[in-house]
Amino acid sequence: MDLINQQFITYLCIKKRNSKFNLAWELSLPKNDFDKLLLEAIDEGLASIGESSKQTIYFYLEKDFNLKKHTIPNKIEDFEGAIKRIFGPGADFLEILTMKKLYQKIGWVPKWQESADFTFAKYVAAARRSFRRKRKQRRLADTSE
Repeated sequence: MDLINQQFITYLCIKKRNSKFNLAWELSLPKNDFDKLLLEAIDEGLASIGESSKQTIYFYLEKDFNLKKHTIPNKIEDFEGAIKRIFGPGADFLEILTMKKLYQKIGWVPKWQESADFTFAKYVAAARRSFRRKRKQRRLADTSE
């Protein structure tokens, strides 16, 4: 989140300090909040190999795999396949790094399973379910106060 949005949310939280709901939580995430966090995590994971490399990967994802950045959350299996084709066995490192960053963003501590059926798409789906469940619990808690 950029600095202006953070300052705005901080200001509103101070003004609404006695409010019965978590204003920062509601305002800081758009409707498609999980997708936004996922894209941020992917960006950070790819940036670990360098900013210019990240931009080059996005270029090839769009050019060779017809996968635009903003469509990745809805085409996570395609993204996973493309990354595997680009990096081969090295894709696992990027996928794990991306998942760790995503889990930090959503506040969920993953239990990594060392198994042959590990797929990036499965972990993203589990994170999405956990995020929705946590968000629903917060909303219920906020309305019951």
